[in-house]
Amino acid sequence: MSTLTTTVTAASTDALGTSAARARSAVLEEQIRKDPGRFRILTGDRPTGRLHLGHYFGTLHNRVRLQDLGVELFVIIADYQVLTDRDVADRLTEHVEELVLDHLAIGVDPERSTVFAHSAVPALNQLLLPFLSLVSVAELNRNPTVKDEIAHSRQSAVSGLMFTYPVHQAADILFCKADLVPVGQDQLPHLEITRTVARRFNDRYGNGTAVFPEPDALLSEAPLLLGTDGTKMSKSRGNAIALAADADETARLIRGAKTDSERHIAYDPAGRPEVSSLLLLAALCQGRTPEEVADDIGSAGAAALKRTVTESVNEYLAPIRSRRAEYARDRAYLRQVLREGNERARAVADATLAEVRAAMNSHY
Repeated sequence: MSTLTTTVTAASTDALGTSAARARSAVLEEQIRKDPGRFRILTGDRPTGRLHLGHYFGTLHNRVRLQDLGVELFVIIADYQVLTDRDVADRLTEHVEELVLDHLAIGVDPERSTVFAHSAVPALNQLLLPFLSLVSVAELNRNPTVKDEIAHSRQSAVSGLMFTYPVHQAADILFCKADLVPVGQDQLPHLEITRTVARRFNDRYGNGTAVFPEPDALLSEAPLLLGTDGTKMSKSRGNAIALAADADETARLIRGAKTDSERHIAYDPAGRPEVSSLLLLAALCQGRTPEEVADDIGSAGAAALKRTVTESVNEYLAPIRSRRAEYARDRAYLRQVLREGNERARAVADATLAEVRAAMNSHY
């Protein structure tokens, strides 16, 4: 098979997989609306820095939406996974607390949702060993997300832990028997590994019963927001507007955002990506379309666009910032939220590990 044919075939397969995931997600959303209590979701973040508007509109606000609908929500702060691509987990304690703070500020309710740290749940991590026995080195090597992580790694050598990343993620999802995982399109291969692990464990050890569900992807149309320099919004690139930023810092960052030389403002993601990203950000904050925001600005130019975006973002984030400042004054409460979440997650993981040991005839 030629290289071109291989590339086209792979692209077609990816498109079919994404199309199927989107269709399935639409069905799942309808089921959630009818009976949210039957679903359990696992989602989370690595504590590598402050969360920003890209995170918020990409996934965070969706977590709150699902929680408020009545879905059971587990939010993992994946501190162990920081070690997959970094030699040192700098300021880890601070980053973990900041993640808890961000989630409380946006509306995650610790009475209804479980926020916990990866490293605080030993039984979860014990699942990694039997799960690794169910996948081949070739399967781990083929994972495109791992390849991308390795390509962008800041380390001179890649640790063995990086290759276990998809299976570690499978343990994160399956320890609580989550049946839904909100993901972006690029995370579908990771979730497929989780489904493979669940299926193979059930086939090998289930004795006719399903120990683990095969979780579905809940694929949403996450808006693509560029950073202020016109590249991908990222914690490490210093081009993002953090949820923790105050109004003045937000204004400064938006004033310095990259635009173009055309005075008339129009929404054209392909031809004018930087201007379009700013319009999209304002539109998300205003609950309108980017085209409507662009029509309001017209030929007033980039300065007017940036003023509109600044006002929209600051107004939208004002209540989140207010709640964040209130929670930040009580660091003891943040630690209490995490401690109680850790306890709940440990109880769930202990029960799952006991079930796994029984299924594997290693419960002695």
